[in-house]
Amino acid sequence: MKLKRENVFKNLLVQTRKKEKKNKETVNVKWIFTIAIMSFLISLFMSLFSEIMLNNVNLLISIVITLVFILLGIIFDIVGVSVTSSDEKVFHSMNSRKVKGANIAVKFKKNADKVSSFCCDVIGDICGVISGSSGVVIATTLISITNINPLVITLLTTAIIASITITGKAIGKSFAINKSNIILYEFAKIISYFYRK
Repeated sequence: MKLKRENVFKNLLVQTRKKEKKNKETVNVKWIFTIAIMSFLISLFMSLFSEIMLNNVNLLISIVITLVFILLGIIFDIVGVSVTSSDEKVFHSMNSRKVKGANIAVKFKKNADKVSSFCCDVIGDICGVISGSSGVVIATTLISITNINPLVITLLTTAIIASITITGKAIGKSFAINKSNIILYEFAKIISYFYRK
């Protein structure tokens, strides 16, 4: 029994090394460069947008803008997880029947690592950073209108934003895994309206 387990483990190691070797050979430098430029530009645009929107607005609007960025991060996290956990065969079948958006879903699934990286890491993380900086604006506004200790306000604001984001993403991940095919299809269908062959 022990020998059988050792053989299974050795086979697993051999398969993992083969996969690692294959992945090392296919490292896409162009994609890494592209994602670095895209994340810089998107972050710059979204930061500028939030800075303009949050400058000289009241507390309620600041909170709404922060919640929008948190929600955007959660939605893109859901899409990223859906792409990696969906079943490609379903979309090939739909694509053969010329279902709108199925061809996009197949492309997303074939590039699941890139799509997931873009959705979860680029958009998701940028939204997290921006919602954090929006929290600073909220905390500053609260400090100026209340007599509560500034440290308490700052800590509570940061904790609430982090809690909402983490809880939303935890719920979203479970939802994304269970409904991955539907989510990917709906997302691909939306993208297909802007996509040209």
